[in-house]
Amino acid sequence: MAYRRTPAVQARLDAQREAVLQAAVLLLAERGYGGCTMAAVADRAGIATGSLYQHFASKAELSVQLFRRVVTREMAAVDAAVALREGPRQRIAAVVETFAARALRAPRLAYALLVEPADAVVDSERLVFRRAFRDVIATEIAAAVASGELPEQDPVLTAAALVGAVGEALAGPLAAAPAPAPVATAAPTRTAAPTKSAGTTDVVPALVSFTLRALGGRDDSDA
Repeated sequence: MAYRRTPAVQARLDAQREAVLQAAVLLLAERGYGGCTMAAVADRAGIATGSLYQHFASKAELSVQLFRRVVTREMAAVDAAVALREGPRQRIAAVVETFAARALRAPRLAYALLVEPADAVVDSERLVFRRAFRDVIATEIAAAVASGELPEQDPVLTAAALVGAVGEALAGPLAAAPAPAPVATAAPTRTAAPTKSAGTTDVVPALVSFTLRALGGRDDSDA
């Protein structure tokens, strides 16, 4: 008869897996993908390295799940910001503003998500990530074009260009930001509050202004 895990055993394994992912998020924010070795993640989670392999067969598998965990959180923040705005142009501005501001408050983590050299599986996840942001923006561009608020254009093409431009513009500030101080606690339940990096205060409004101008509409700062 095949062994079946009891509910208590499954609950313990689920809790351990969650602790591993939380530990990995903190390590990613501190050290990037290079520092997220299986041994380092296990040590931060307070478990043996062998136990970690019960949840993730390889670093590549862990990296994919880690990437998805963080991206899901970022997409939720963007969706929440968009829901508070009225009008397509305001919602597009909210996407760029929220994404850029959050990236600059956690630069090491954002650098890992966007541009740090990593396994091929992570690059594939990055493509999915970029497409998700593209689709959010494209939906709003299409609505603005339909209402006559923006000139006729290909919403998907414009959105893809904006996502690429914003990511490229952020790459320099993210790479130049100092690394955060390491957190020594094992199996942490929450991350420390992010702090704004010096010299980045003008980046977010500049990106929002660029986005609105690139769409072909009138920027609110135009006289």
